[in-house]
Amino acid sequence: MVDLPPELAWTNPTDLNCLAELLSAAHPDAPTTAAELERLERGHLPSEVHKRGVIEENGVWVGLYEVDTPRSDSHDGWLSLSVCILPSHKTLGEILLARAEAVAAESGAHTLLSRAREDWWELALLQSHGYREHDRMWSSTLDLTKLDFAAFAGQEQKAQAAGIQIRPLIELGLFDEAQQFRLYTLIAALLRDVPSTSPVKVWPFETWQLRIVDAIDPVGLFVAVAPDGQWVGVNELYLVSPAHPHTLRNGLTGVLAHWRGHGVAYALKLASARAALARGFTHVRTGNHSINAPMLGINERLGFVREAAWVSVRKEV
Repeated sequence: MVDLPPELAWTNPTDLNCLAELLSAAHPDAPTTAAELERLERGHLPSEVHKRGVIEENGVWVGLYEVDTPRSDSHDGWLSLSVCILPSHKTLGEILLARAEAVAAESGAHTLLSRAREDWWELALLQSHGYREHDRMWSSTLDLTKLDFAAFAGQEQKAQAAGIQIRPLIELGLFDEAQQFRLYTLIAALLRDVPSTSPVKVWPFETWQLRIVDAIDPVGLFVAVAPDGQWVGVNELYLVSPAHPHTLRNGLTGVLAHWRGHGVAYALKLASARAALARGFTHVRTGNHSINAPMLGINERLGFVREAAWVSVRKEV
């Protein structure tokens, strides 16, 4: 364990309310809640690495490190780490990063991943310790109240002419295990085709059920249905956070390869946007890999405004 000044002490964090307070205080522009953390906690598998430590000062949590099995880059020997520190205690960054790297080494890691927003100070800390850019996710936001639906009527007409129906999940029958597996099969095929720096590791069905099913909004998730009844595309909208009650998160948007070029992605996004507006939502946020030019192009044409990117960094040890 790294030595600390006498006024500081390591502690084993178990209180998710305190953890949410620390994370939100460290970056008020990206607040989180104990409920959100609880959902993430439920998604950890017994076989995965999941370790964290906190530095406290007079009983107040001032810094945190976490070491985990990555959710999307869960290759053998790869672990993700992060540090989170109150703005008044940034000098603890070196100590927390050193401890996180030691814990990762004890857990058998040979490749370390981390990420930070490009305008956050943590990125410079990581880069100064040998981490190099691995991937870049562009965040962007669409103001639904300014979306010009008429400008994309031709795309929707193309999809209709091809016999595609765009339906919310809630209209496609009981979301039982068979229906869940049908959706999972489509999503797994689409994820394997997402342009990214390293191939997306698709979770087994049971893991996907554990982590995703309870977050699915059957009113906000839209499916493209082919004339033969096959599901060939999807657009996922989720509630982001109670802190942003009028904003939805756009997860995966994808269309199977043999159905591309028929306006299906546009039709999915536009149907989702109409439904979101009707439910009182005003904004949609999303993130796309920087090399995913087709989806970045669609989002830009729809009016998504690009923001600071999330930069994933990597270090071999």
